[in-house]
Amino acid sequence: MTLPRIGVVIVTMGTRPRELDALLASVEKQDVPAARVVLVGNATPLTDVSADVTKIPLEENLGCPGGRNVGLKALCESGEVDVVIELDDDGLLIADDVFRTVGQLFASDPKLGIVGFRVADEHGHTERRWVPRLRADDPMRRGLVTAFLGGGHAFSVPMLNEIGLWPAEFFFGHEETDLAWRALDAGRKILYEPKLVLQHPKTSPARHAVYYRFTARNRVWLARRRLPLALVPVYLGVWILLTLARIRSLTGLKAWCGGFMEGVRTSCGPRKPMRWRTVWRMTRLGRPPVL
Repeated sequence: MTLPRIGVVIVTMGTRPRELDALLASVEKQDVPAARVVLVGNATPLTDVSADVTKIPLEENLGCPGGRNVGLKALCESGEVDVVIELDDDGLLIADDVFRTVGQLFASDPKLGIVGFRVADEHGHTERRWVPRLRADDPMRRGLVTAFLGGGHAFSVPMLNEIGLWPAEFFFGHEETDLAWRALDAGRKILYEPKLVLQHPKTSPARHAVYYRFTARNRVWLARRRLPLALVPVYLGVWILLTLARIRSLTGLKAWCGGFMEGVRTSCGPRKPMRWRTVWRMTRLGRPPVL
């Protein structure tokens, strides 16, 4: 079985130099080497990075999806790779056969579009919010899912050429869902493979008010862009109730409400709703697109 050529994209803001050095070292030690590693600097010159990688410094911060798009575009247009692995700059590959396993998975199934890694902290613990399914009690349960984590994953290049790249306008939040829904609607599979581990420090995404704003705005944009019209009010109604039940900060709630109205009032970009057969497929996989 011929393994696909692997490319790697890492986006950094230059604020985690030690973690980035460790990640690049873990990429270098893989027993199947990457054909090319692209490091994108979001508003950082990358002058302190000594690793032998392709460096693309950006003058402005394009956000996580925008920065990743720069790396993805460079690799997809190069013709040098068949699969792209994206990794958070504070993550770490703790095994040396990750690229080999990823390559074997894609080589064995031409319909596979996305492989999601299992994210675990330094103690090996995987939080419930890191498991891409509703029944998150067992992080070791492998299988087809409807979502993936942005911290560590792999994309089929033919899939990206078909469905497009990240929604850069999201800047932060729910960009994974937008891309996953497009992949599923194109008939691609998303596989959660817990054997592929990205070690990642435990942090709370809700530690800044901007998180609430972008989360709310992008969730409205997501619904307007990708859902059949009948499901838009259902999806947003469910998440309004869940948000009211979960938020404990008045500042966070105000930021969330402001972001929600921003999502309603501003352009969400091109609308291309998923087909009803995709809704049914997601439902059979255990997560209909209203949760």
